[in-house]
Amino acid sequence: MFENLSNRLQDVTRKLLGQNKLSEKNIEDVLREIRVAFLEADVDYKVTKDFVDAIKVKALGQEVLVSVTPAQLVMKYVADEITHLLGDNISRIKFSDNAPTIIMMAGLQGTGKTTTTAKLALHLTKEGHRPLMVGLDIYRPAAQEQLKVLGASCNIPVYLEDSKNCLNIAKNSLKYARENNCDCVLLDTAGRLHIDEEMMNELKELKSGISPHEILLVVDSMTGQQAVAVAKEFNSLLGIDGVILTKLDGDARGGAALSLRTVVQRPIKFVGVGEKLEDLDSFYPDRMASRIIGMGDIFTLAEKVEKIYSEDEAKKLESKIRKNEFTLEDMKDQFKNMKKLGAMEQVVKLIPGLGSKINIGEAEKNNMKSMEAILSSMTKMERLTPRLLNGSRRMRIANGSGTTVQQVNQLMNRFDQMKKMMKQFGGANKFDMNKLKAMGGKFK
Repeated sequence: MFENLSNRLQDVTRKLLGQNKLSEKNIEDVLREIRVAFLEADVDYKVTKDFVDAIKVKALGQEVLVSVTPAQLVMKYVADEITHLLGDNISRIKFSDNAPTIIMMAGLQGTGKTTTTAKLALHLTKEGHRPLMVGLDIYRPAAQEQLKVLGASCNIPVYLEDSKNCLNIAKNSLKYARENNCDCVLLDTAGRLHIDEEMMNELKELKSGISPHEILLVVDSMTGQQAVAVAKEFNSLLGIDGVILTKLDGDARGGAALSLRTVVQRPIKFVGVGEKLEDLDSFYPDRMASRIIGMGDIFTLAEKVEKIYSEDEAKKLESKIRKNEFTLEDMKDQFKNMKKLGAMEQVVKLIPGLGSKINIGEAEKNNMKSMEAILSSMTKMERLTPRLLNGSRRMRIANGSGTTVQQVNQLMNRFDQMKKMMKQFGGANKFDMNKLKAMGGKFK
C-alpha cells in the first residue's frame, strides 16, 4: 500500500543526505518535491498545501535540532504531520451499555460493504463480542444469500426476512438479538451506484427508527478523491461516525486515506487489507505513517505473531532455540505459521528498514512453495534428525517433491543459517513479545 508515495518521500529525504544543516534553499527544494508527491498521490490540494506549510514552519522555526541530520529531521516532521492528517488518536467503536450495540453499515455498491460487514463481525468476535449480521439489502440480487454464506463461513448468525420493509426487518432483528444473547447488531444496508434521494431517505428513516449507536461508511480507497467526496456527501446528508477503507492493500497512492480525516472530519476506524475475512485491521494513524515513510510497523507485526503463537508454543520454541534443538520439523511448522501471518510481501513491509528494500516476487514465492514440498517429502524421522539426510535420501526427497537435489541442498543451507541466527537469541531469559514491540522505538 502507498508504494508510490512511500518511494517518493524516501527519495526526497535521500537528497538531504550529506548535508549538515537545513537552509531555506534546501528545505524549499524538499517541500516542492513533497508537494508534487502528495498531489500525484491524489491527496486533496488544500490538505497538501496545509501539510507542506506545517513542515515548513517546523523546519525553519525554533524546533530545528542540531543533534540529528537534516534527513532524519525532515523524516520526523513528515511522519508527525502524516499522523496528524490520519487522525492522531485511535478511534474505536463505542459500545452501548445497554446491549445490543447497533452498527449501521452504509456505502455505495461495489465498495465491498457486505463482505466488510462480515469482516467486521469476525473482528468483533475475536474481541469477545457476539455479533449478529442483518441483511437489509432487499434490492441487489442475491445480496442476502451472500451475507448468509459469509455468516456460515465464519460461524456468525445472520438474520434475514422475506420482507420489503427495511425498518421492520431491523426492529425484528433487534428483538432476535436480545433473545439470542447477541451484544451487537451489524445492519448491512442497501447500496446504490450513486448517492440519490431515495437511498438517503431510506437510510434516514432507518436511522430515525432504530437510533444506531454507530454509522460506519464503507468506501473504496482506490477511488481516491471520489471516495473522499462520497464520504463528505454521506456525512452531510446522514451523519456518519467513522469510515472503513477497503482495498487499502491495493492502493499505491493513498490520497483517500490522507485526505479523509481533514476533509470529512470523521475518523478512519478500520481498513481492509486483503480478500480474506480475517483481512480487516483496526486503524492506527501512527503505524500507518511509519509504513508510509518506509519505516515499517513493528507493533502490527508483533500483534500478528502473538495471534499465531500460544504461550505454550512460544515457550517450547524458546526452549528449543536455547538448547540448539531446532529441527526441520520445527522449520516446517514455521512455514505454516508464516502463512497465517498473511501475504509475505505484506508482512515484509512491516519490518523496519526492510519493507522498501525487499521485493517478494513470484520467483521467491515459488521457492518457498518448493521448500514446503521438500519438507513434506521427508519422513518425520528425517525432519527430526537432519544428519540422516545423505545423498541417496536427498535424491529420493527431490524426486518426491518434484524438485532437484540442488534445491534440497539449498534448503539445508537455509536451515543451517536459520539455526545460527536463532542461536544468537538463545540467551534471552523469556520469550516476550513486548521486547519485539519495544524495538519499534529504535526506528522512530
